[in-house]
Amino acid sequence: MKVGVIGTGNMGTIIIESLIEASAIEPSQLFITNRTISKTEPLKATHPSLQVVDSARELTQNSDIIFICVKPAQISSLLETIKDLLSPRHILVSITSPVSVNQLEAAVDCKVARIIPSITNRALAGASLFSFSRRLSHEDKEQLLSLFEEISSPVLIDESITRVASDISSCGPAFLSYILEEMITAAVETTSISRDQATQLMTEMAIGFGKLLEKDIYSFETLKEKVRVKGGVTGVGLDVLEKQIGGRFTALYEATEQKFKEDHALIDPHFPSVNTKLN
Repeated sequence: MKVGVIGTGNMGTIIIESLIEASAIEPSQLFITNRTISKTEPLKATHPSLQVVDSARELTQNSDIIFICVKPAQISSLLETIKDLLSPRHILVSITSPVSVNQLEAAVDCKVARIIPSITNRALAGASLFSFSRRLSHEDKEQLLSLFEEISSPVLIDESITRVASDISSCGPAFLSYILEEMITAAVETTSISRDQATQLMTEMAIGFGKLLEKDIYSFETLKEKVRVKGGVTGVGLDVLEKQIGGRFTALYEATEQKFKEDHALIDPHFPSVNTKLN
C-alpha cells in the first residue's frame, strides 16, 4: 500500500507524522507534496526515506490512497489537475468538512471517502470522523479504518452532523485550550500564584482528567458530582459557571454552523452536479 498526502500544512503534517510514529506505514511508502515544495523539507529532514515529489500529478501516479489536505477553496482546482490520472484502484480521501462525499464522488471516477482528523491524533489518541462513498468496498473501508485505528478511534458519522461532530472532535481541543488559558489568567490576576505554576497545575489536571475518562472510572456527570461536596468550594464555583456560561455553547455551535453554510456557499458552485442540503 502506497499512501500520498497532498498538502503539508498543520493537518497534513499531523497525519504524516502520526502514521509514521504509529508504524502504520513505512516512510518509504509515503509520498508527499506541497504547493511550496520547500515546506516539505522539515519532514524530509526528520524522515529521510519519505518520498517527496514535485507535483500532485506525480503523487497520484505513485499512490493508492491519496489524502487531500489543502484548503477547501483549493480542492476543486486540485481535482481538475489530477482527475484524469485517477482510476478505480485509487481511494481519494478529503479531510475537509465543507466538501461532501457526494460532491467528491461526482467530481472524480475513483473511490472516495472523507476522514476528518483531530490534533489529538498526533498523540495517537482522540477520534477521527469517517464518511464513506458508495463506491468503497468492504475491504476498502476496512483498509482505511485499520490505518486510522493506529492513530485514533475512528467514528462513522452521518453527513448531516459533520459540522457539530467536527466542532467537538477537531475544534474541541482549541475551545478547551481557550477555557483553560482563561482559568490560568484569572488565577494569576486574582491571586499570588505565578503563571508558570498555574500552567503546570492546569496541565497536570488536564492530563489526569483525560486518564479518568480513558479508564472509564467516571463519566462527565459522575466526575463532577464526586468533586462537588455539599457546602464546599467546588459547588460555589460550579454555581458561578452555570450562571455565567450556561447556554453560551449554543451560541458557539450556531456560529460554527453559520460559517459552515458560508463555506458551502463558496464551494458548492464548483460542484454544480450535486445538490447539497444543509440542516
